[in-house]
Amino acid sequence: MSDAPARPTAVEAPPRPQAIVAVLAFGGIVVSLMQTLVIPIVAELPALLHASASDTAWVVTATLLAAAVATPVMGRLGDMYGKRRMLLVSLAMLVIGSVTAALSDTVVPMIVGRALQGLASGVIPLGISIMRDELPAERLGSATAMMSASLGVGGALGLPAAAVIAENFDWHVLFWASGALGVVAAVLVLLLVPESRVRSGGRFDAVGAIGMAAGLMCLLLAISKGADWGWSSATTLGLFAAAVLVLLAWGVFELRVREPLVDLRTTARRQVLVTNLASVAIGFAMFSMSLAIPQLLQLPVASGYGLGRSLLVSGLVMAPSGLVMMAVAPISAAVSRTRGPKVTLMIGALIVAAGYGLNIALMDQVWHFVLASSVIGAGIGFTYGAMPTLIMGAVPASETGAANSLNTLMRSIGTSSASAVAGVVLAHMTTRLGPAVLPSENGFRTVLALGAGAALLGFVVASFIPGRRTAAPTAPPAAADDRETPAVQA
Repeated sequence: MSDAPARPTAVEAPPRPQAIVAVLAFGGIVVSLMQTLVIPIVAELPALLHASASDTAWVVTATLLAAAVATPVMGRLGDMYGKRRMLLVSLAMLVIGSVTAALSDTVVPMIVGRALQGLASGVIPLGISIMRDELPAERLGSATAMMSASLGVGGALGLPAAAVIAENFDWHVLFWASGALGVVAAVLVLLLVPESRVRSGGRFDAVGAIGMAAGLMCLLLAISKGADWGWSSATTLGLFAAAVLVLLAWGVFELRVREPLVDLRTTARRQVLVTNLASVAIGFAMFSMSLAIPQLLQLPVASGYGLGRSLLVSGLVMAPSGLVMMAVAPISAAVSRTRGPKVTLMIGALIVAAGYGLNIALMDQVWHFVLASSVIGAGIGFTYGAMPTLIMGAVPASETGAANSLNTLMRSIGTSSASAVAGVVLAHMTTRLGPAVLPSENGFRTVLALGAGAALLGFVVASFIPGRRTAAPTAPPAAADDRETPAVQA
């Protein structure tokens, strides 16, 4: 008998799978914290940066636009050159952006820093793709559900944390803290996350990247700034028209180029296309509560429906929803294994709609909002856990990064649309409290109803996903390409 150690097999699990999941989920939470990082100081930015309110609004918009451009590009680069490598590049952008913002006292470097932070948005889809390549099959469903849920978890937990820092320290500490978290995440990735050997190779489609960036920037600028510029203004309508024309031209180009940035033929597969459409609706539904609940909590009691709470209390009320998202990730994965991710997505959409219905009925006490947001968070945990499983079940392993990135982008378009629609509703449905003009109670109920409607729309759209039980791959695809398979012995 030989004493030589056995060679690794094709199905051997990578070292420390629990550590890989924890590190990637932590990185996703750190990046998603950028969504709510500046919310506590938005009203003070004009004074802090010595600029007008219209100029400081770009501190938020720049992050949105950079994220929209970076997400699909980093996903494709990850497929081509290594997902771990692009993950580290994304985290480096977050750190550089955080330091730039921390050192700024004027609006231009702050906008540059926030744009660089937005470039880190590819971390979550890249993390999901690494999990597909590296984790054993029995861990993949719950791990990808948790990674996907981190997009909402970071946003929910970031608000109270940012409020505590803003109320007790100099505002620059917000960015020093985010930079430090980015460094920790990068070091952990270097130490504990292996580089995937599943790569597509080929040449990067620079023309396609520029075309997609131009089209998305026109679209998201029109959505995010339309309320300020006027929805019927020449600028807003021109941007919408430009977005349509540029994206159509981009689509024609992508269908003709040999190695496209986004394989539209794969994207047009029914399972991928319908999942992405449902993701837009679910993204809208997720963000509606973030727009309505904090305002209702902070409006003065004299309004008759506001609760007069501080920003910190508002953040603490929202925090449990993030924890619930993380807690239901394993349940979401279990349902997907037994009933299929389509059913999981549909169940989640119904839970979200029920949470909004509950909030419309209960708006008088702080615990009402804790309960409603937690129910909505549970639904989001289900839906966000199912989406990457549906996507990965329909695309080749070599396109996982790009496909997950596109799905993340679809959710972001939904959240941006929610912000724009809620802004219009609350600006037009108002009431007076002395000299102040406030959004009315019916305005908030309308926003909550729109969130419920979006969730129900997501349910209907998800019903058109093919009915077979699509599950995550049964083994890491890398095994077939790069790992040794032991010879069969008699």
